[in-house]
Amino acid sequence: MLLTCQESPEGGVGRLHGEDFGDERQPALGDMSDAWVLGRARELIATVQHTDRAEQLRVIKSLDELLEETRRRGEPVLVAQLLRASGLARLVTRGLSDEAETLLDEMLTHTKRHGLTLLRADAHALRGRFLVLKQQEDAAISEIAKALALLDDLPGPEVHLGRRAWDRLLSSALNDCWIVLNQLGVYEAAEEVIARAHQAIRDSAGPHEITLQLMNRVKMLLGWGLRLERVGRTEEAGEKFRTAASIAIAVEAPFAESLFPRKLGVPAVEQVGVLAASLALAAPSPAHTDRLRRLTGEQGYPHEKILVVIALARCLVTEGRKDEALRILLQARHTEAEDTSQPSMRLTLIRELAVLSGGHRAEHGKETPETEKSEQSEKSPKAVEEGEAGEPEKKTAADGVDAPRDESGSVASQHSHTELLAHYATALEAELWSMRESQIATLNTRREHERLSAEHGAVTQQAMQDPLTGLPNRRVLDERLRTLVTSASSEPLSVALVDLDGFKDVNDQHSHAEGDAVLRVVASTLRDALRSDDIVARYGGDEFVILLPGAPMRAATQALTRAVNSVASLPQHLSRGVTLSVGLVCLRTQESAEEVLSRADAAMYQAKRRGGNRIASSPSSDDGSCGGERGDTHSRGDDPTANAADHP
Repeated sequence: MLLTCQESPEGGVGRLHGEDFGDERQPALGDMSDAWVLGRARELIATVQHTDRAEQLRVIKSLDELLEETRRRGEPVLVAQLLRASGLARLVTRGLSDEAETLLDEMLTHTKRHGLTLLRADAHALRGRFLVLKQQEDAAISEIAKALALLDDLPGPEVHLGRRAWDRLLSSALNDCWIVLNQLGVYEAAEEVIARAHQAIRDSAGPHEITLQLMNRVKMLLGWGLRLERVGRTEEAGEKFRTAASIAIAVEAPFAESLFPRKLGVPAVEQVGVLAASLALAAPSPAHTDRLRRLTGEQGYPHEKILVVIALARCLVTEGRKDEALRILLQARHTEAEDTSQPSMRLTLIRELAVLSGGHRAEHGKETPETEKSEQSEKSPKAVEEGEAGEPEKKTAADGVDAPRDESGSVASQHSHTELLAHYATALEAELWSMRESQIATLNTRREHERLSAEHGAVTQQAMQDPLTGLPNRRVLDERLRTLVTSASSEPLSVALVDLDGFKDVNDQHSHAEGDAVLRVVASTLRDALRSDDIVARYGGDEFVILLPGAPMRAATQALTRAVNSVASLPQHLSRGVTLSVGLVCLRTQESAEEVLSRADAAMYQAKRRGGNRIASSPSSDDGSCGGERGDTHSRGDDPTANAADHP
């Protein structure tokens, strides 16, 4: 493949497509900006979908390295996007889909924890894609219903993301939903979703996003047209093919500037199989044969290859090369036998074989007198049930099944058997069409259920959650603390009050919006540094309270030292230099919730007076029952007990 140089999202020159991903000339990840890391991930994702397996594995390794770097940085949105990239790369690499499941589960948990609704919807969409590969179609529909319900009621764009980044994330999530609906052959719903995706990026899309949208529409229209043919709606199918062909022509300009690996100066239709297939299916002719034959060997998704092979077979038939057309269809059926990514397309390939080998249609789209009647009957499931003949989906020697004869070997008997198979195939097609309509109804019902459930949950959540950080609010904290102080199972109970050092300067020197962003980052860092059963709540302003049930002072000090160090180590553009002053105490016997919080507050002020960025614990000897050491701990990434000093 010819090397082409791509422009990175930051305006600089990106990696050469086709160059070794292990190239030592690549700069150290730790020195690169978040925007560069994200742009690099987008470039790798564009590559992994159109390359060979060896290169796919190298791309996955590079994406995993980017993911580890973003985890180290701790910025929630960036981590979520790299989890998506690493999971998606495995979904599109044959044999690695099982590895994607853990990453997608992590993405879902991460986005829930950080209140990233848009990316949470995308996590559900990708889980749906995974379930299709596992042939769990009903479960996949449920995941898409959850994703679409979240996207239906999205809040406005987050200020710190920027409008263009928000639109790109929204379009990406909608595209991931579209892929699953297209895989399932639920084309009406898929068309609605892809139209929304286009609307999301209409004003801010770059060439790559535009190319992706147009190519997705071409794939959908071709699959839809072939599906319509299966129920005899050939005129509608032809319209879908012609629309796809016109879109394929419109792709040329944005494709030349996209991130897709490509050859410079070569038209898109000469490089992308589905684009070439759209022209051929709209008007089959020998003029397309050489191009399609060459493109059948290109890298791509299995269902895309099926589209190219079917288009090639139809063009060969126009040249009178029916035997060659049968051979390439049989070969495609064999090579893509294990693919489960698009069940409807596999059935379409089998039907194409049956139609061609049965000889009842001289040319696709041109019926013989014998089949005109059968195609009319396919339009009416009722007619099928009454026994009228429909278009046969024949099982023949070309499909590995010989039509049986009676004892005399009568041709009439064979013909009778073929007619029965034709009735059977037509009835199956009618039933499959009804199932498709049922899938749409199921999707809409579950989508509405998820939306109403989310509305109910949001009302409850508002009463319990701090709207800025997503943490439990003061009300929840008070209730939980009162429960813990009266429960023997929570003993020992350590309580910490946390205040941000330097936060006032952030608001004064930057803006309150920047201050809000810092509070969100600190909140997520505290949650990530502590145990899952520890409770982090926003106490008010820039103060947080942490409850550590079952943790003696030593263990609590170690956990909180991790939190203090994590905040101190955040990149400057995320934390704006704030650090933590922590007051740590252990619940005394018979002490009330108000009293333990008052002592934690006093200890926090001791940490402040000693310069901040440290933990100060209560000097009371009554805390000895918690088994901890009392004193003042600096945050240096060392053993927290090594720095303990007695209070004066």
